Amino acid sequence: MDRLDDYILSFLRHTAGVSESVLSWVYPLTALFAIGLVSYLCTALFRYVVMPAVQKLTERTKATWDDYLFNDRVMKAFRRIIPPVLWYVLLPFAFAADSSVLPVLLKACNIYLVVVSLFFISEFLHSLYEISSEHQKLRNRPLKGLYQMFNLMAVVVGFILVVSIIVNKSAGTVLAGLGASAAIIMLIFKDTILGLVAGVQLTANDMLRPGDWITMNKYGANGYVREVSLTTVKVQNFDKTITTIPPYLLVSDSFQNWRGMREAGGRRLKLSVNIDANTVHFCSPDELRSYEEKGYIVKGQYDSADRPVANTQVYRNFMMDFMSRHPNVNKDLMIMARMLQPTPEGLPLELYCFSVFPDWKPFELFQGEVLDYAVVMASEFGLRIFQRPAGSDLGSSVA
Repeated sequence: MDRLDDYILSFLRHTAGVSESVLSWVYPLTALFAIGLVSYLCTALFRYVVMPAVQKLTERTKATWDDYLFNDRVMKAFRRIIPPVLWYVLLPFAFAADSSVLPVLLKACNIYLVVVSLFFISEFLHSLYEISSEHQKLRNRPLKGLYQMFNLMAVVVGFILVVSIIVNKSAGTVLAGLGASAAIIMLIFKDTILGLVAGVQLTANDMLRPGDWITMNKYGANGYVREVSLTTVKVQNFDKTITTIPPYLLVSDSFQNWRGMREAGGRRLKLSVNIDANTVHFCSPDELRSYEEKGYIVKGQYDSADRPVANTQVYRNFMMDFMSRHPNVNKDLMIMARMLQPTPEGLPLELYCFSVFPDWKPFELFQGEVLDYAVVMASEFGLRIFQRPAGSDLGSSVA
């Protein structure tokens, strides 16, 4: 390169007859113009020839990942790297080695190269995130925080490189200097660092995915996870409000994830019907015969009983059979009807099963159907649902 530079200068001095005074400013300006022209032509060549050719090639492939990696944003970001590289390589042709302007321009090229490289890395990581969002196994993973972490690390490295270029020191020296102020840096980026660690834990332990229904009453969150980033987890509640929670709180505190309910294939129904204890009695043979005629029990079901049968037992077995035959009950999971300890509000009968509906609205319709049936059918077995007396009840008793 030095030989070529000397040859051009010698040619201009001796062959072309250019004087030193003119040569001192004409040659650098001409060289700068030539470098700018070469940079423009190379960039235009990449834009109008290379980019269309690469994109046509990716369109012909069956894979979709190359469509994201070589999209317009990534290619444009890469195109910005071409000018500073060419300027850095060709600038020594325009100035002498002992010129005071050359080091300044080279520093500017290096700084610009670092900045546009950071933009390219950011677009590249964004494309990787889009690829993972479309992937069947990766789209439910909270990977956005992970890509943000890599992007943040690239920015930190770029900042160290820029500072080292400006002060003309090695990156290791600058990093050692920043280590002295590590406490201040950790204080400023405390939430980011905590979010980074929490994001790794959430991902590694598969504790949270976008689309999960979570409940965290302490922070007013009860809805679906919409986004998991480096510093926030956005939850859209059922009233359409948005609750933002720092990721480290999901690790340090407890929250309820309803994903297991969907994976198990059923949502639990657990409700109690309080029966008036005064209506509990042993069934007479006529009552059992009446239940058989109505189809509430199988004929001869209690003939072999060695002790009297209470109407609560018959009613409990009836509800158990009702839930076992219901088409919206998951038969592979537990189905149970049991009596609980008596309370001042009556004798509770607990109904326990799992519906096939994981979503809220169809589950509530199913739960209302079971509860209505349990309340209405109680009177068929001589039972009365316990209810505290209201004003109308007291008024009618006085009258």
